[in-house]
Amino acid sequence: MGVHDAELGAAVDRAQQGDDEGFAIAYRLVQPGLIGYVRGLVGDDAEDVASEAWLEIARDLGRFRGDGAGFRGWTATIARHRALDHLRRQKRRPRTSLLEQDMLELPGGHDTAAAVLEKLSTEQALELIGNLPRDQAEAVLLRVVVGLDGPASARVLGKRPGAVRTAAYRGLKRLAGQLTRAGARGATPGAQRMLKDGT
Repeated sequence: MGVHDAELGAAVDRAQQGDDEGFAIAYRLVQPGLIGYVRGLVGDDAEDVASEAWLEIARDLGRFRGDGAGFRGWTATIARHRALDHLRRQKRRPRTSLLEQDMLELPGGHDTAAAVLEKLSTEQALELIGNLPRDQAEAVLLRVVVGLDGPASARVLGKRPGAVRTAAYRGLKRLAGQLTRAGARGATPGAQRMLKDGT
């Protein structure tokens, strides 16, 4: 992440001076990890929540102080707050009818086979992570998907770095056990790769 953090820091500096291309570069470097983290928190509503987060990020960009790694942590904190707000709103909102739900689940016309396969392996990995206790799931998402170090992950979660490292370690260990058991039942190579990369 060091090379990307230097590039990200430079892009953020440019974006803070009003350079649209700098903002676009920062977005491209941060969005994949951020959307994975948010998807782990809110599931299918991740795109909407991430969009809300990016609106806030763009609005408050001038107040950000730090380097590329700090920017990733700052954006993860904002995304986490938007995700928690979204989950609170969902608890208060009545569920959609079955007909409405069926309409929402209709496939879009722009899906390609490659996008489906990519999404399938990502969804499988996030489903495995989603089965972890919440503290472990968030720690794994921040460390592996977003790429934050222990102290940055701890700041996002409002916890001590040691507690976050322990939660991430326990979560990855539990995931490795799940994959070992699932391997005998035919686990996907994408999910196995994700865990190997994260340990």
